[in-house]
Amino acid sequence: MTTAQPALPDLGPGVPTAPIALAGDPAAARAHLPTNHVDVPGAVLEQLRAVCANVTVDAATRAESSRDWWPLAMTWALEGEVPALAAAVARPATPEEVAAVLRVANEAGIPVTAAAGRSGVCGSSVPLYGGIVLDLCDLRGIRSVDDEALTVDVLAGTFGDRFEHELRSTYGLTCGHWPQSITLSTIGGWLACRGAGQLSTRYGKIEDMVIGLDVVLADGTMVHTEGNARQATGPDLNQLFVGSEGTLGIITGARLRLHPAPTHERRLAYGFESFEDGLEVCRRILRRGATPAVLRLYDAIEADRTYKTGDLAVLLVLDEGDAALVDTTIEMVEEECVTGLALDVGLVEQWMGHRNNVDQLEGLISGGLVVDTMEITGPWSKLPAIYRSAVDAIAAVPGTLAASAHQSHAYADGACLYFTFAGKPGLDSAAKDAYYRAAWDAGTGAVLAGGGALSHHHGVGINRARFMAQALGTGLHVLGSVKTALDPKGILNPGKLGLPSTFGPNSFADPS
Repeated sequence: MTTAQPALPDLGPGVPTAPIALAGDPAAARAHLPTNHVDVPGAVLEQLRAVCANVTVDAATRAESSRDWWPLAMTWALEGEVPALAAAVARPATPEEVAAVLRVANEAGIPVTAAAGRSGVCGSSVPLYGGIVLDLCDLRGIRSVDDEALTVDVLAGTFGDRFEHELRSTYGLTCGHWPQSITLSTIGGWLACRGAGQLSTRYGKIEDMVIGLDVVLADGTMVHTEGNARQATGPDLNQLFVGSEGTLGIITGARLRLHPAPTHERRLAYGFESFEDGLEVCRRILRRGATPAVLRLYDAIEADRTYKTGDLAVLLVLDEGDAALVDTTIEMVEEECVTGLALDVGLVEQWMGHRNNVDQLEGLISGGLVVDTMEITGPWSKLPAIYRSAVDAIAAVPGTLAASAHQSHAYADGACLYFTFAGKPGLDSAAKDAYYRAAWDAGTGAVLAGGGALSHHHGVGINRARFMAQALGTGLHVLGSVKTALDPKGILNPGKLGLPSTFGPNSFADPS
């Protein structure tokens, strides 16, 4: 199938979307995690209001601003709880206001947690020790586009769907970054968590797209990085902040690479006898240099659950771009898929129709299930064993109802495996917490033992902090040294990335 430029979906609200309703009055929400809570004294609050026009201590606003889409925290919401509770919410309108807020907070030694769309699923934007939530949603919009260099300068609080709509409709360009959360997430969130879009095999991850950043350090210093084509002027400072989850600095703007909007699209679907067979085909496709925008492989469990395809592993392929490039890529894919069974390409359309749907999560959790996804990455040589050992490890945890996986992002050296699990340990909150930790411990342990990486695009946050020492080894000490150098008082998003905090332990990472 070949089509003209793909249509864009309807725009989302352009504001944060709550993951699930808090039980009871949001103003009465309680903090679930037993951490040291840091308040904002009245004198400091006055200083904040002198430099930022929008500062509030409204209880309902603080509760909603203190949570994200972390699935475990959604179970706490059923009890009227948020993971932790901010003492104040500041919403700056300019990067200069961000700097002013940080200067006040740093002087007072009050923690600051950056947030915008709050679509993260690991608790990265949760204010673990209270303090100030820095809501960046008013820093929005495209500042400029360079059509010849194919770059854009955009503010960090810009929601993804609005960003892509403006690029396509006004400039005939695309960033190519299309996560499932595109209507829920912002540019700054993509960068802070080192995110990936569903078309990453063609366009790369966000770290491949960034060429310059605007960052505010803990003391209010404003840093501007700029990249020319393949420059060699020391280390790439952009990559210091990309993926740092607001612990090293607050990203307020970015320069990103662009591409001409696609004019053509083609789709394929194949079935394979095993997931491992499908992985081998994907590896061969990438080895030849073909990079279709979507190369999405489901194991038989997930494929049958969604597409009713029986015991087949199912590969969905979609490519977009210039007609000549798309046709060549699809020809290479077809040559490598001769061992598979050609399926109805309508399966790709079915995926396209629900690929940004996040509605099911609330219904499952409200029904008493504990569910989550665990995305990791690893080299092709190790992925088959990682897949089997991780699925088996999660399935063996008492209470697990289902464990499965798909491969969602593929590159020449390896790919992302995206595990999904669901369990029903009982209605008791403590039992749900215990099951969730056990499932994550089992799956992550299998991945790390098998030579995989801790995360591909969801980041670390609160949930994965306890695995960072094993994942990074002595590199964690290096990261800690960088944190100390840039943020001596430790005010920026403390308790995340497995780093020690002056405000106390991450009580979820170390429940003892």
